[in-house]
Amino acid sequence: MSVGLFVLEVLFVLTVVAGVAMWSVPAGLVLAGVLGVVAVEREQAQRRTKAVKR
Repeated sequence: MSVGLFVLEVLFVLTVVAGVAMWSVPAGLVLAGVLGVVAVEREQAQRRTKAVKR
């Protein structure tokens, strides 16, 4: 993934989380936690894919 696309994705997610947190702080915290888990799983999947290709 290109750096520009990664930065755009991070800004979009932060904007969504901030918007939800303005509406409901607990919902924003839950959403941030879920998105954090998804990000970690996605990174681990990419590392596994790279390790298999070697």
